[in-house]
Amino acid sequence: MAVIVRAGAAPLWWAGLVAAAAGAFVPGLTGRRIGLLAGAALFIVTAAVVALARGGRYAELARGASRAGRGDFLQDRAVTVRVWRRGHRWWLLGAFVAAVASSFALPGAGGLVLAGAGAGLWAKAVRIGQRERRDDALYWVRTDWAGRGSPVAKRVQGHRTTGPVAGDAAPGGARRRRR
Repeated sequence: MAVIVRAGAAPLWWAGLVAAAAGAFVPGLTGRRIGLLAGAALFIVTAAVVALARGGRYAELARGASRAGRGDFLQDRAVTVRVWRRGHRWWLLGAFVAAVASSFALPGAGGLVLAGAGAGLWAKAVRIGQRERRDDALYWVRTDWAGRGSPVAKRVQGHRTTGPVAGDAAPGGARRRRR
């Protein structure tokens, strides 16, 4: 589950930083200083909102999680990340273009909003990883329920659990380090 949350963090973060850097070179309507200060404030607000959004639904599904059965299809971390990023690439590109275009009004602000969304997703994945470590289990979403969407979408009926060493993902959705 944390892998799906974390899949969007890196593309949003890097696209946001590149858009903010590009926007810093445009004087814009409000000027660079005001644009970047507004962007910094929006970064903090966006990161907090994204990190805390739907936290109750995540907790509810985690409390009701059942052990993964033989018939459950759970896919690898790399496949999940690839599917999520391919499914959202046009949204990511559109958000990047919008962030760069918004620099003509508030330089750098749109890019910092994107970077804030990426930071918020990363923080949410960290919080899920802490729950996974505390419960000594990895939470999964069945592939047929999640599709390319959210791990807490309406069609997700529950989460599945496996042991903490199952699969190729560490708690929190990071790559498992091989020894």
